[in-house]
Amino acid sequence: MIRSPEEMKPVLHTMREDLLGKVDVLKATQALDGTGYTNHQADDATQAFDQAQDLSLYNSSQKQLRLVEDALAKLEQGTYGLCDRCGKAIDLARLEAIPYTPLCLSCAEARDYHQR
Repeated sequence: MIRSPEEMKPVLHTMREDLLGKVDVLKATQALDGTGYTNHQADDATQAFDQAQDLSLYNSSQKQLRLVEDALAKLEQGTYGLCDRCGKAIDLARLEAIPYTPLCLSCAEARDYHQR
């Protein structure tokens, strides 16, 4: 259980390193380069599916990495733990669950409700 936002710094650094490794591995794979063409449609379909899945993982990891880096920058600026939308303090339990979240629960719910 965390008692202050500053206690999340090592967690965020670990997440950042893990995500950097994941992004590097996904970037290095040939799966992001496009599909090849063979004489077997089933093989091409499997390869296309795998590439789409890898690209989705890559994009998701990139987005999460940006959020983690933003959270680390906020720690340095002294604004970590404050909601980007309303400016109120984000609940510590929420920060423990999602250390890189830029929004308090109320603002996140309102955003998700309006995106439907």
